[in-house]
Amino acid sequence: MRRLSCLLFAVLLVSTVSACSKNGETKGVESGVEPGVAVASLQQPGRGSGTGADVTTQKARGLAAKSPGPDGHPDYVGVEVCSGCHQAEYQDWQKSHHDLAMKTPNGETVVGNFDNATFDYFGTESRFFKRDGQYYVRTDNAEGELQDFPVAYTFGVYPLQQYLIEFPGGRLQALSLSWDSRPKQQGGQRWFHLYPDEEIKAGDPLHWTGINQNWNFQCADCHSTNLHKNYDAKSQSFSTQWSEINVGCEACHGPGAKHVQWAGLPEEEKSGWKNSGFAVSYGGRLRAHWKMDAETGIAHIENKAVNTQQEISTCAQCHSRRGTQYPGVRPHDNFLDYFHPALLDENLYHADGQINDEVYVWGSFLQSKMHGAGVTCSNCHNPHSLETRIQGNGLCAQCHLPSKFDTVDHHLHSEGSAGAQCVNCHMPTKTYMQVDARRDHSFRVPRPDLSDKIGSPNACIGCHTEKSNQWAAEALRKKFGEPEPHFGEILFAARQGYPGVDQPLQALALDESQPDIVRATAVSLLPRYLSRASAQMLQVIAQGDDALLHLGLAQSLDNIPQQVRPALAIPLLYEDDRVIRALAANTMVGAPMDAYPAEVAERFQKGLQEYEDTARFNGDRPEALVNLAGVRLREGKTAEAESLLKQARLLAPHYVPAVINLADLYRSSNREHDSEVVLREALVNAYEKAPLQHALGLSLVRQQKLPEAMPLLQAAADSDGAPPRYAYVYGIALNSNGDSAGAITYLEQALQRYPGDREILSALVSLHREAGNTEISEQYQSLIQ
Repeated sequence: MRRLSCLLFAVLLVSTVSACSKNGETKGVESGVEPGVAVASLQQPGRGSGTGADVTTQKARGLAAKSPGPDGHPDYVGVEVCSGCHQAEYQDWQKSHHDLAMKTPNGETVVGNFDNATFDYFGTESRFFKRDGQYYVRTDNAEGELQDFPVAYTFGVYPLQQYLIEFPGGRLQALSLSWDSRPKQQGGQRWFHLYPDEEIKAGDPLHWTGINQNWNFQCADCHSTNLHKNYDAKSQSFSTQWSEINVGCEACHGPGAKHVQWAGLPEEEKSGWKNSGFAVSYGGRLRAHWKMDAETGIAHIENKAVNTQQEISTCAQCHSRRGTQYPGVRPHDNFLDYFHPALLDENLYHADGQINDEVYVWGSFLQSKMHGAGVTCSNCHNPHSLETRIQGNGLCAQCHLPSKFDTVDHHLHSEGSAGAQCVNCHMPTKTYMQVDARRDHSFRVPRPDLSDKIGSPNACIGCHTEKSNQWAAEALRKKFGEPEPHFGEILFAARQGYPGVDQPLQALALDESQPDIVRATAVSLLPRYLSRASAQMLQVIAQGDDALLHLGLAQSLDNIPQQVRPALAIPLLYEDDRVIRALAANTMVGAPMDAYPAEVAERFQKGLQEYEDTARFNGDRPEALVNLAGVRLREGKTAEAESLLKQARLLAPHYVPAVINLADLYRSSNREHDSEVVLREALVNAYEKAPLQHALGLSLVRQQKLPEAMPLLQAAADSDGAPPRYAYVYGIALNSNGDSAGAITYLEQALQRYPGDREILSALVSLHREAGNTEISEQYQSLIQ
């Protein structure tokens, strides 16, 4: 699946919930959507996320909204006022990535070649030029025709710069044609396309004019200060505003008006003010006393009571893979009151926690021993210039004794070589957006032994490409001894559905020596392997006080059987973090609340309101509309649910979950023909076909059209990345069609793809028993947890 390349960090985290049966349980078999949280979440929208109303439609509607611009918020004073007293910080900040996050285009801010430069992309020649002092690009519009577009803003600066185009309805769209601002000797100083290997045509969900390249949602809140998206669902338009166009002082320190007031007071009156008029202080890092341990060669904080971590939650507001769930966040606000961050989820992270997709540091850093020791972002980075405080290995030498670590005996490479640089072994890079090499901030020890076991990369073979994982593993084993067990092996087994993973997952979730984000990920996976013991353990976690563990549980509650769910969800309704409360409340919609005390019902209503607030705030996205439709459906409000799903389809015609859920609504309403029609219509131009094929196949089975259904079910089951349920359903269909031998053969082959899958194992138990293969049946039975 293609990924949306974006300099921005915004991503909507939602639960794409399939339509429900009358008893309120999510039925993935019937709907074609696997039940659970985050079916369409935790990845920046790529295929399947839709294009929304195109430019022509917007113009036809005559949409108009205030252009993005300052909101005049009186509490925000701006960087120029700050610079009056903080000249050194201001000088550091100027020309930083925060300063240049977004700018109006002029001779100083535009780094791309607009001197009639051209770029050919699959036969479409775009041109970059200037006219009357304005920067323009002539490129394909939403109808696939060449059109001249004025550049409204520059976006970022290095290693690439993007350009924003203003559209009707207050929309800004990010061009996929970008400027490589690296030096020429590094391959830069050229125009390039973010999707160079496949043609992205007009109407494609990833075309620059579509919903997935929209600045207002995808990018805005991390590239400007005090941003307000201001989406109006009725007119489908934005009136997005900011206090400053770029990331200024108050983006991290909060509004400065009170601080300015404090600065003007006589000295004797200043001492009565907390934090000099700011709501947040980052002084903990400065108060920490670090002492080098001569034996280990690693420094530690002596005054452990000092809080050094305040800035991490502030930085995480942008430097994390997360969804913005509520508007109005300030730097001092509780992170989980406004954002739903990703855990170590498949496709985002390798099983051992290394970066895979764009995850923006926070989730990686939380895994590190450095985070556990109290290190924070500004220990390594100047928070104003964003540059590292010291170049080369000297940065690490702040806490790691050079005589112990910056030696050939430790790094096994010649002095001064690339392999002798700490970051190349402990912070390997991965390139995103074609040119943007980003370092993994988990600061892990290279583990080539894991590469063959679980498929994760390793820094050794990243450089020694001619060598094998075994070679690297043996070299490290000879030097450092046998490697320790790693949580990645457990997460990998859980992702793959290996038998017997239930108990190791429980142990990992309870292991306080592991990072909280690792434990939370284990919690999020446990509902797939629910047992009496793990259900009891999850109940203990629900009643505890670990916020990330609560998040892992809350976002996976849909995988918990309905009769068990309240015991786990109700404690989370009392959680301090708004995002967790909302997720928990959503999973209880449709439950008989009169069976619980009035206080529980009140907590539920509060959490549900917060969940609906999230959906409305993100009403510019089809995921949010599908979420809200799921709530309405479980409330028995079928007409409202249908309307919301239709709105989602209009907003993003290619967004598959909206189609699947609408078709399932028709099925549950005894409108099977309507279900078939909507699935067939969507399948014609779909980029993500497998879920539609699976759902259509099931519809045809219900209509007694098995011969038509079989090719569709097989195509879905054989598709890349298909869930094991598709294979299970096709195997059962083969058996129902009289081919029991073929069903057994197919399911046994599927078991190689999905080891330990309970449904496939259960089917093989039954099929072999029916075929008289008692011994084989019992062998498969023994593998079921």
